[in-house]
Amino acid sequence: MARYGKKASKKVESAMRERKRGTLRSGKSGRKVKSRKQAIAIGLSEARRSGAKVPRKKNSAKKGKKRGKRAKR
Repeated sequence: MARYGKKASKKVESAMRERKRGTLRSGKSGRKVKSRKQAIAIGLSEARRSGAKVPRKKNSAKKGKKRGKRAKR
């Protein structure tokens, strides 16, 4: 069974094309996207929003919650 749906594929494809043309921009900052990986991420994000079949993204919030200092004894 396929992990990604056709709609997701189309969204990533269009994001990649936009990046190639130089018209793809990122979130709030509105900076031009140059990275291929970022273009794919934007495409998948758009696909998720439109309800396409895309696997859930790994929760990055958990990574940042590690304790910086050890508990005092």
